[in-house]
Amino acid sequence: MDGKLFLVPTPIGNLEDMTFRAIRVLKECDLILAEDTRTSAPMLKHFEIDKRVFSHHQHNEHQATSEIIKFLKEGQKIALISDAGTPAISDPGFFLIREAIKNEIVVECLPGATAFVPALVNSGLPADAFVFEGFLPVKKGRQTKFKKLTEEERTIILYESPHRLLKTLEEFAQYFGADRQASVSRELTKMFEETVRGTLEEIKSHFENNTLKGEFVICIAGKPNEKNKKKYKGIDENIVK
Repeated sequence: MDGKLFLVPTPIGNLEDMTFRAIRVLKECDLILAEDTRTSAPMLKHFEIDKRVFSHHQHNEHQATSEIIKFLKEGQKIALISDAGTPAISDPGFFLIREAIKNEIVVECLPGATAFVPALVNSGLPADAFVFEGFLPVKKGRQTKFKKLTEEERTIILYESPHRLLKTLEEFAQYFGADRQASVSRELTKMFEETVRGTLEEIKSHFENNTLKGEFVICIAGKPNEKNKKKYKGIDENIVK
């Protein structure tokens, strides 16, 4: 009998966000694939999960996948976790999932933590239609991406690192206009969680004078049109922490 590949979300900060089902699956599986075993070890120990754990990250996933598929075909139950959040969302996992599907192996994704959902809902921007961009290109294709996004009418969500945040906000202000409404969340679910809402210029000014630490999620209002003007009407233009 073929095995099964489980995609198991893990907390993005607060361990209380781990689900009962995720704990059960990790305890019952034969093997856990972790993006970084050193990062996952404290979480697994906290929930008393004692299983074989192999590294599975962007630098070895292509070489390791054939061996994993072999294990799955032999009937093993394997769980894939990332350092935080849901596997394959700006994290390794897509290649393995695709190969498992090609080999007619059952793939089951558990619901759970992912950073962009609470950031979007908490932003106050329309959440009925949005586009998730992950991390923007660092160099090649970066300007092309900005130009393309200027025509996007849905709420735009992306991840950014602390050392590139101010540059990215400045670039969005240049392409979208400094008065475009946005929201930036950092350290979601953690002790120093913070959400700053306002115009791109206001948010940039805030982070020029405050902490630039943690994981950042940026949400930006889509291009205004006659259809979505009512959605943005009444959104507070001042920074709200």
